[in-house]
Amino acid sequence: MSAPPVYLDTATAAPLHPVARQALLAALDDGWADPARLYTQARRARQLLDAAREATAQTLGVRPDELSFTPSGTTAAHAAVLGGLRGRHRVGRVLVHSTIEHSAVLHAAQRHVADGGEAVGVPVDRWGRLDRDAWSTAVAAPGVALATLIGASHEVGTVQPVEAAGAECAAADVPLHVDAAQLVGRVPVPTGWSILTASAHKWGGPAGVGLLVVRKGTRWESPWPTDERESGRAPGTVNLPTVVAAAASLRAVTGDAAAQAARLTPLVDRIRTRVAAEVPDVEVVGDPTDRLPHLVTFSCLYVDGEALLHALDRRGFAVSSGSSCTSSTLRPSHVLEAMGVLSHGNVRVSLHRETTEAEVDRFLAELPGIVADLRAEAGVTGL
Repeated sequence: MSAPPVYLDTATAAPLHPVARQALLAALDDGWADPARLYTQARRARQLLDAAREATAQTLGVRPDELSFTPSGTTAAHAAVLGGLRGRHRVGRVLVHSTIEHSAVLHAAQRHVADGGEAVGVPVDRWGRLDRDAWSTAVAAPGVALATLIGASHEVGTVQPVEAAGAECAAADVPLHVDAAQLVGRVPVPTGWSILTASAHKWGGPAGVGLLVVRKGTRWESPWPTDERESGRAPGTVNLPTVVAAAASLRAVTGDAAAQAARLTPLVDRIRTRVAAEVPDVEVVGDPTDRLPHLVTFSCLYVDGEALLHALDRRGFAVSSGSSCTSSTLRPSHVLEAMGVLSHGNVRVSLHRETTEAEVDRFLAELPGIVADLRAEAGVTGL
């Protein structure tokens, strides 16, 4: 019998947490009505929505009226960037961002530029760490309306100096948006930000729920047509059962985050060490110290990324790559390009709450042979 499949792509989407499944099923019975109405079923739905908001806000350490639920993390990121810029258009039209932001943020920046604004990208080093001097200079320049910084890289795991970057923004009187999609539910959320976004399916909640937190006193104006839902920050009726499931699972994973980090960090260390030692011509990328506990990325020279992903999939391993030239992008990862690191044969492995040592060891045992076979097929031998 073939070995069972191994899911190692939590950075894209975490498996649905059991608490999320239970809460989702329970909320289907009472969460179908419109919470904005006044009849009995609607009032029950409103109670569920208020409870979900209160629980999520408490977990994040924010006020309930600062938190809005959006249809996705992407929608939350778009609203954070475009709304933050719109709220401060009298100050200026400059957006400062790192060069390794998530595509959702970069697409919002492109829209801003297309509308006549300006976007300034701040570089990172080969570990994916923000250039603090360049950041400080950029946010202090005239006309900066908003700065945005990813809390931790979704591709290489490097954790950014959010609190220090936030202090530099505060000194320049510039609000900071933090994309915390890889932080929330895994590590403590840093301070120093004005706007925060996250996505439920990254921590094991259902897909289709994003979080948008706008601190009191932050100038923010909705980029969408007027809508009274979610304090005017997210148009349309929320998918209440999924919101309830997201809130319940966030509380569960946050309570277990320290234990999970302690369990997964040694497994990631094992991958980093053995891949570098057992696969010739490989580069492990991302900060070796300031990094997420569950994610590791490496690149294999002389191997096509897409071919490597397919080969791993045939052996039962679900992983991601930042280098495969997919039909949608036809170019390597902008994150790896910005870091100036090898992008050939890139593999991102991200573990989850049920990943076992045996699964990691099986992956490490099979990887060298898979890479060697692909190199042999390409006519590259003797490494």
